[in-house]
Amino acid sequence: MTLKYLIQKEFLQIRRNSFMPRIIFIFPIMVMCVMPWVMNQEVKNIRVDVVDNDRSTLSQQLVHSIEASNYFIFNGLCPTYNAAFKDIETSKADIVLVIPRNYSHDLTLDSNPQILIAANAVNGTKGSIGLSYLSQIVTANVVPADIVRQLKVDVLSLYNKGQSYKVFMIPALTGILMMMLCGFLPALNIVGEKEKGTIEQINVTPVSKWSFILAKLIPYWIIGMVVLTLCLLLSWGVYGITCQGPLVLIYLLALLLALFFSSLGLIISNYSDTLQQAMLVMWFFVVCLMLLSGLFTPVRSMPHWAYLTTYINPMHYFVDAVRTVFIRGGDFQSIAHQVLALVISSSVMAVWAVVSYKKNN
Repeated sequence: MTLKYLIQKEFLQIRRNSFMPRIIFIFPIMVMCVMPWVMNQEVKNIRVDVVDNDRSTLSQQLVHSIEASNYFIFNGLCPTYNAAFKDIETSKADIVLVIPRNYSHDLTLDSNPQILIAANAVNGTKGSIGLSYLSQIVTANVVPADIVRQLKVDVLSLYNKGQSYKVFMIPALTGILMMMLCGFLPALNIVGEKEKGTIEQINVTPVSKWSFILAKLIPYWIIGMVVLTLCLLLSWGVYGITCQGPLVLIYLLALLLALFFSSLGLIISNYSDTLQQAMLVMWFFVVCLMLLSGLFTPVRSMPHWAYLTTYINPMHYFVDAVRTVFIRGGDFQSIAHQVLALVISSSVMAVWAVVSYKKNN
């Protein structure tokens, strides 16, 4: 009965806070409706300058092929390479393509013309991918049609046939929301009570540490499940993207992640004296766990020492498992080791949260 009234007190505090209910519902809606569009690593709208020294029909065909591509923005023809290079220096262009003077003559004699492609690699990803796209267009125009037909490759995209980056990011965004709402809110809750002095009223009561900690965690677990449901509905209603596997596994993974971050938030709040201190420490852990989880980039692209940190990063296990279920339609057996890792890490953090709380604060 004591736990029941403590949970009721937490919900009353949340409801009476004019800011808290708004952030709980508005924040997930903004993340799900805006972030899948802007958190996109697909490289498009690459600005290209072309220097056509040949001025032939074949060179014009190559220029028109670049203009017709959805990945490039054709800036126009430049008279010289130096003029085009100035556009790169002033960020007006990303890539320069130089067609040699004997381009059509070499093609007629079945000789490979020497075409120069200069890419701005300040942004390494944009430069390398743009260079690859443009090289494919050049190759398609240089290689004879009969050879192109012989080299034709059929590509089969598994699980994400449209190759939409939104399908890749939406499951990860649910993890970010669990991290933010179930991590920050419990941490700020206890520290806020410390600053107001109301936690002293709990400390003088016979309420056990387990009851107190559970009363702080359970409301945010419930809020996390409501937010997850809202995210799944928005994914279906706005983008037409649905979970390919059992939904119960998605809720299980989210509940374990919520337990970990809510426990982490309570641990930080138990050792913090002010809201500012708790927020800075919590933000430090959140950023590190998020960036090292493989949420945005493959973990195999990391240096070996950084890759080793993924073995103790619960966010990595969640992201890997939720994408397996949501995108590939995996079952429990396919995510068993991720679930086990989340159970162990969240249990350890929950016990630590109880032990670190001292009623004589």
